[in-house]
Amino acid sequence: MLRPKQPRAIALVLALGLATVPIAYAQMPGGPPSVGVVRAQQTAITETSEFVGRVQAIERVALTARVTAFLDQRLFTEGTEVKQGDLLYRLERAPFEAAVQQQEAAVADASARLTNANIQLARAQSLLSTPAGQRSNVDDAVANQRSLAAQVLSAQAQLKVAQINLDYTEIHAPVAGKISRTSITVGNVVSPSSGPLASIVSQDPMYVLFPVASRVQAELQKRYADKGGMKAVVVKLRLPDGSIYGQEGKIDYVEPTVSATTDTILLRARMANPARNQADAGQPVERTLVDGAFVNVLVEGIQPVMALGIPREAVLSDQQGDYVYVVAANNKIELRRIQLGQSTPTTAVVAGGLKEGEMVVTEGIQRVRPGIEVNPGPASPPPSAGKS
Repeated sequence: MLRPKQPRAIALVLALGLATVPIAYAQMPGGPPSVGVVRAQQTAITETSEFVGRVQAIERVALTARVTAFLDQRLFTEGTEVKQGDLLYRLERAPFEAAVQQQEAAVADASARLTNANIQLARAQSLLSTPAGQRSNVDDAVANQRSLAAQVLSAQAQLKVAQINLDYTEIHAPVAGKISRTSITVGNVVSPSSGPLASIVSQDPMYVLFPVASRVQAELQKRYADKGGMKAVVVKLRLPDGSIYGQEGKIDYVEPTVSATTDTILLRARMANPARNQADAGQPVERTLVDGAFVNVLVEGIQPVMALGIPREAVLSDQQGDYVYVVAANNKIELRRIQLGQSTPTTAVVAGGLKEGEMVVTEGIQRVRPGIEVNPGPASPPPSAGKS
């Protein structure tokens, strides 16, 4: 009864045996692995150096009271921007107005007495040529006239001081910028010893200060010496969120001394800081750069330079340094140690270890090792290539 089933069993075994043939064939070596290669060639590179910097307002003013008086009014909104000359605080004026009137009266009194002294001097001088005239009377009249003239000058000076003190009861913005919160509220007595009432920091433009190692600064100066020195570089900023700031700046100051503790020299760039919104009166204005914030400073050459470049993804690193895989003339892989120069996020500049025209592996790197034969082909272009 089992005999009829034997042909079916034999057919099943044969089928299984035949099914294993293609699988075994697929696992056999299919020739050298394919890799994508790029030819090392001269490329226009914009040299970039990156440093850590801090934003600093160009102008900063602490508002203080110049006289002792009650604070009557605060005429600004905290945290908003004010214009130069805006009235910010008004102090009690009545005592200072009275002082001005008092000094005006003193000037009028001294002027009247000086006028009388001038008349007396003229009379004494006219009588000097007559028998009734005496030299001593003229001398006394001259001394009295000069004394009263000095009193008039003193009274005028006191009037000027009183007027200055009256003007100090109004505190105006000496610069334009964003004003802080007020530290003393209306109704309190303020004086020069009360400390700052508020502070103003300018907003546009801003300074960015960043320390650079003295060796690096010397290299930058030498690199751009024939292009105008440090003024020939463009300064860009990378913000804390990783984005690149939309404004460019220029270096306008280099510290004349090197820090003895850090061996760094301070550089300063000037950056525009335009408003990002159209704020209504009394509303805060939004700007990107904030006084005191940390940023990454990118110092770029104003013109690209030609250098031997390869894609950044072709460069590998180990404990001995940077290296690439090169396809030799016999399609065999060579490990080549290289020295990198000033590079960009996408292009590695090769300063040594590689010649122009050599083929560097950029795709399939995980499938190669020194000495094996490969099947090289053009590497796939970047995703953005070919798009306008």
